[in-house]
Amino acid sequence: MPASPRLPVAPCEGDDPLALGNQLCFALYAASRSVTRAYQPMLKALGITYPQYLVMLALWPWSQERDGPATVGALGRQLLLDSGTLTPLLKRLEQAGLVRRRRSVTDERVTEVALTDAGRALEGSAREWLSGSARVAERDREDLAALRQRLWQLVEELEGGAEV
Repeated sequence: MPASPRLPVAPCEGDDPLALGNQLCFALYAASRSVTRAYQPMLKALGITYPQYLVMLALWPWSQERDGPATVGALGRQLLLDSGTLTPLLKRLEQAGLVRRRRSVTDERVTEVALTDAGRALEGSAREWLSGSARVAERDREDLAALRQRLWQLVEELEGGAEV
């Protein structure tokens, strides 16, 4: 994979609201791509894609934190994904032997999702990789926690109809 071009630390461009470097959406997009790229060694070792990893992150704690099986609808709400996006991800995870899908016995319109033993086993590998990752350890965890909190506040504000 070719190296990405280096951008200035803060590529802001004066007061022009249409300048690329002044766009919040572009800064978030670039940061998201960089973070996803940093996770690639772990994802390759786990044999899953980044969107599949997000599904697994939602499923790993499910049985300890919630009553009953995960459903496609509940996962979609948690991951902010519609069923048209989530269903193909789950199908590929099922083909890989990491999850099992089945219709609910109480409501056939509901699809339940459960981890397989292989899916549960990936959690330990992911934890191990993250705890040993130099890229994660190098960052100031307090700064990252504050940034994460502010980003979730931004999501909440925008989902509530606020403007950027």
